[in-house]
Amino acid sequence: MYKPLPNFLTIRNSNIEGLGIFFTEDIKKDTMIGVTHIELTEGFSKELIRTPLGGFYNHSNNPNCVKVKLNNQYILYTLKDVKKNDELTVKYTFYKIK
Repeated sequence: MYKPLPNFLTIRNSNIEGLGIFFTEDIKKDTMIGVTHIELTEGFSKELIRTPLGGFYNHSNNPNCVKVKLNNQYILYTLKDVKKNDELTVKYTFYKIK
């Protein structure tokens, strides 16, 4: 059965912006959270497909997670131990793929 988020995450209102993703249990540093984006390449064009996980995390200058590109996928990992009810955050900038 398809699950858009791991069991230890939920979506709810964020104090940062709109909706956010929150941990429902304590998670250790360096835990793989899941795939946020998939890069599709056809000829000279690239397209990013956002997963549900990639659609709801918010920005922080002091993030608790990081995106790592592995082949054509962007994978989210925890940068530090996180506690139940912490909001999942990533440091990101706006970008456009050409």
